[in-house]
Amino acid sequence: MKRFYISTPIYYVNARPHLGHAYTTIVADSLTRFHRVLGEETFFLTGTDEHGDKIAEAAKAAGSSPGQYADEISAAFRELWPKLGIEHSDFIRTTEERHKACVRGILTRVHDAGDIYFGEYGGHYCFGCERFYTEKELKDGLCPDHGTRPEYIKEKNYFFRMSKYQDWLIDHIEQNPDFIRPARYKGEVLSLLQSGALEDLCISRPKTRLSWGIELPFDENYVTYVWFDALINYISALGLGSSNFERFWSSANHLVAKDILKPHAVFWPTMLKAAGIEPYKHLNVHGYWLIKDAKMSKTVGNVVEPLALADKYGLDAFRYFLLREMRFGNDASFSEDAFVTRLNADLANDLGNLFSRVLSMTRKYFAGKVPAEAAHAEEDLEVISLGRSAIRNFQQLFKDLKFSMALESLWDLVRGLNKYVDSTAPWALFKAKDMERLATVMYVLLEHMRKLGVCLWPVMPDASTRMLSQLGIAFDPEAVDLESEAESWGGLRPGLDLAESSRLFPRVEV
Repeated sequence: MKRFYISTPIYYVNARPHLGHAYTTIVADSLTRFHRVLGEETFFLTGTDEHGDKIAEAAKAAGSSPGQYADEISAAFRELWPKLGIEHSDFIRTTEERHKACVRGILTRVHDAGDIYFGEYGGHYCFGCERFYTEKELKDGLCPDHGTRPEYIKEKNYFFRMSKYQDWLIDHIEQNPDFIRPARYKGEVLSLLQSGALEDLCISRPKTRLSWGIELPFDENYVTYVWFDALINYISALGLGSSNFERFWSSANHLVAKDILKPHAVFWPTMLKAAGIEPYKHLNVHGYWLIKDAKMSKTVGNVVEPLALADKYGLDAFRYFLLREMRFGNDASFSEDAFVTRLNADLANDLGNLFSRVLSMTRKYFAGKVPAEAAHAEEDLEVISLGRSAIRNFQQLFKDLKFSMALESLWDLVRGLNKYVDSTAPWALFKAKDMERLATVMYVLLEHMRKLGVCLWPVMPDASTRMLSQLGIAFDPEAVDLESEAESWGGLRPGLDLAESSRLFPRVEV
């Protein structure tokens, strides 16, 4: 059996969830559902990252202990996901003992192999990024992400011999062209690796400066650097050496935003190599959601609250908009006007209108039952060919993480079916009492509507289930064979009772 393992980043608990977090997690949920209806065994991991400087500072500012603060914010993430239709297999917290034990085990493994050493280092430390920067990485002496001047810190710490694996990593990326997707980010990583010698990675913080972290197994005076801790969650959740690890790790897909490309594309594969663990299969990198051309930021005050939008306009419309509007890998602009425009055009006018008019006509002409079709005319064959092409393209594009293009391909079919209604004019066939031809036209429409309902389930699970229910079908994802939908025909059984009407996506008046 094929397997699919997808992970989101574990979200840092220094702030509550926003649109960016929701996007990544909805993409992961949609991919999990998609691979599930392809008949694959799936594992979907998300969670929270709870150690480090920023958590200690945020807790202090909130008048709380780091542990209490982490509990509160982690709960906010965990409680939000079901409200956005997200069904994860596991939720990992870096404060859990199963994770701490795995981190200590991998640290011991790498240390025993001779790839961790003790030394002194002086560097420009950004507390916002929780990392040291070299002179050449700074922009006019400032942190490239936060625009603040780092503090120069000189201290003794433990280091991971990351530089040892530079040539191996370059070779691995070049030999596996889809290791990092889209290709632009692969090029970015190769450019970084080839531009100069890869430095060793400082992987500890002295307890005199930071105590909120996982203690090093070989020195009780130090805690683990937050990235060396956090990245290991992708394995600690499976359980290193467990049956889950054996079943799923070879199919591991990490899903991240571009701001954490380097830790995932450089730190993590070299850590895995040093620990004697095969690298993950794919690193999938997306862009930012921009508000008036600016990245969302709690500091700037332009954070979008995802649940408020889902409550206001409907969860399915919200999920559809996120996957349809952003071309995976690129940045995308968010505005409520664009959301409403997309909802009205694609969902209300196109898809909702198709279901409404076809179900109403079936009720009027065939007492609300699926009619049996007769021989296909040329225009029937044309729309069936369009359906096959659209569904085939949808499946391939979705597999390749080209969600916007995949949905546009399905909407070629939605728009084609609405034109088919106009060109075949069922009302004229009924008036002419050509019931055999009318039955065929209505069946062609209803069978394609069934196919659309199945294909859309990964993106809009609730709406898809309602669409299929309106067609007399109780949807069971385990009984679906999505791959066959492009070529098969006749999945809708004649005689099924249909809904009297449909109001899936009411128009929103601005």
